[in-house]
Amino acid sequence: QVQLRESGGGSVQAGASLTLSCTASRRTFSRNALGWFRQFPGKERELVAAMGSPDTSDDPSTYVAASVKGRFTISRDNARATVYLRMTRPNPGGTAVYLCAAKDGCRWRGLYEYWGRGTQVTVSA
Repeated sequence: QVQLRESGGGSVQAGASLTLSCTASRRTFSRNALGWFRQFPGKERELVAAMGSPDTSDDPSTYVAASVKGRFTISRDNARATVYLRMTRPNPGGTAVYLCAAKDGCRWRGLYEYWGRGTQVTVSA
């Protein structure tokens, strides 16, 4: 079982930067693939960015949605059991609840078993 807790959400002006963090409870964090999702009101969750574990066979090993490519970056610090989502130049259309997720196995593709509760990000014009 992996417990995830997000932090770093809040209000940000369009064009500014914001970094979300997600800390995991499990020591074997380095073996998990990780992802950041977002959910707009009344919509399904959508994958924003994901990355496999260091030994993943995925190609590419990192995924970033086209809508945020070049502006959002996912990274991980296995020693701190933390995954980050660096958001630069967010726009008001990016206002949503952002959730981190983890899955057993090294590949970022597929279903995610573990979820954080989410953190609200509000982007103002």
